[in-house]
Amino acid sequence: MRWVRCGLLLSWLAATGTAVAAPQPLQFDTTHSRFGFEIRTRFGQRIEGQFPRFDGWITVLPDGRHQVRLRMFTQYVEIPGKPRYTGWMRGEDFFDAQRHPLVEFESDPYDPDIVERGGSVQGRLTIRGISRREVLHLEQPECARPGYDCDLVSRGTVQRGRYGMDSWQFALGDRVTFILRTRLVGASQP
Repeated sequence: MRWVRCGLLLSWLAATGTAVAAPQPLQFDTTHSRFGFEIRTRFGQRIEGQFPRFDGWITVLPDGRHQVRLRMFTQYVEIPGKPRYTGWMRGEDFFDAQRHPLVEFESDPYDPDIVERGGSVQGRLTIRGISRREVLHLEQPECARPGYDCDLVSRGTVQRGRYGMDSWQFALGDRVTFILRTRLVGASQP
C-alpha cells in the first residue's frame, strides 16, 4: 500500500502544480533478499545457482509509476556445494565474469499496484554485453505489505543461447529461470 499511496500523492501534487522533491529510491534489502537461477541438464537434473552479491532499487517516477533496476555481480555467482559448476558459471562459456561483471535488468515504467496483485513487468536484460527485451512475472503476494512482511517473488525465463552462452548444449538445456525473492529496506510501521 505504501507504493500506491506514494504514487497517488505524487500524481495529485503534479496535477495541482505543487513542487515536489523526487522521492528517494526504494532500496532492496540485500541481507534478506535472494537472487538465484535454475537450469536443467538434458537428463532432467535441476541445477540451482545464486548471486550472493547484487543490488537493486525501485524509483518512483514523477507520474507515480515505478521503475526497477537490478544488478547481479557475476564474479560471485555460485552453485552451492559444486565448485566445478561454479567455475563453469563464472567462466567464459557462461557469464564470463572477467569481461562481463554484471547481469542487469532495467524495467519499463509500470503501475505500482502490480505489486499487490501480481503480473508482468517488461524491461531490458543485459547479459555478457547483449541486451534483449524480457519479462519478469511478479507473483501475487502472500501478505498485505509485500516487500516488507513477505517476499516480492518474481521469475523470468530466458534462452541462454540468445546471450552468447551456447556452450555445453549437449549437457545443459537452453532455458535459464531467474528467481528473485526481494525485500525492501526500511519497513514502515503499520
